Amino acid sequence: MIDLRSDTKTQPSPAMRAAIAAAEVGDEQRREDPTVNALEPRVAELLGQEEAVFVPTATMANEIALRTLAPPGGEVIAEENAHLFISELGGPAVHAGLMTRQLPCPNGRFTPDQLRATFRRGDRTHTPPTRIVSIENTHNASGGRVWPLEEVDAIVATAGELDLRTHLDGARVLNAAVASGVPAERIAGQFDTATLCLSKGLGCPLGALIAGSAELMAEARRLKHLFGGAMRQAGIVAAAGVYALDHNVERLAEDHARARRLAEGLHAAGLPIDLEQVETNFVQVDVRPLGLSADEALERLWQQDIGLSKTAHETRLRAVTHLDIGDEDIERAIDAIPRALGALARA
Repeated sequence: MIDLRSDTKTQPSPAMRAAIAAAEVGDEQRREDPTVNALEPRVAELLGQEEAVFVPTATMANEIALRTLAPPGGEVIAEENAHLFISELGGPAVHAGLMTRQLPCPNGRFTPDQLRATFRRGDRTHTPPTRIVSIENTHNASGGRVWPLEEVDAIVATAGELDLRTHLDGARVLNAAVASGVPAERIAGQFDTATLCLSKGLGCPLGALIAGSAELMAEARRLKHLFGGAMRQAGIVAAAGVYALDHNVERLAEDHARARRLAEGLHAAGLPIDLEQVETNFVQVDVRPLGLSADEALERLWQQDIGLSKTAHETRLRAVTHLDIGDEDIERAIDAIPRALGALARA
């Protein structure tokens, strides 16, 4: 099986499992776990922030961030297909009491002018005020696209003009950093809060962190407990994160190169691939021109032992490269995917 459904499909490597087995542990909730205590400042420094808090999932990290940044009754602005809006089960409303303002944007990126036009100051009687602006970098639904640094800077600057708090959904921010050659701290350090997921390209079995100022992270720790995210001997999983930071960051470039090879191979075989869209470890395939539904295409691919997944777009599938996918897998996929979809198209 060549599993390209997501970079969350990675399995801990033998070396990562050894690090997990050897982890020093303590009571994480009481901040007595030495491995968690080693991981958190490393991630804070990596993201250019003062402190970081280890939590079980990136979704929890995002939701804690929103709750930390604004009281209930305000609004959060983000791109319409942001993970915050389409993959967290209404969390901004449930956990933070925030309304969502959704911006339709090509490539998952909006402009300062769009932010200004959408912003509402509120009137204390009827209209809720906009409190937070969030960007997702890389942007999942657009195909793992990277926000150019100058666009990030412009959004943060505009947020400052409008007195908005800023959040970076940085689940794959290290992919963005590697792809753009810009240090992660330069991207993430300018936000009020930033998150990082360990269970995607970094290959950990679980875990994420939220980072920000010491004041905000003190509140984030309280909310972590409130949300049910406080743990005990969490060093067992934090050890995977420490290992990943030591060994799995620079190698993200290999995932990007394999995604590019896959995209070019499928494009050469006649599949509808937008090569300009392939910037990191995502390749999107639009099956509409083949006369297929997403479900039909996925079923035939599965029969060929190829796993792709749906996206926010009705007829687009995605293939996501990761550390468990090698060069041979890519070559096999280049051969099998067009055959499977071509057979369906001719049926």
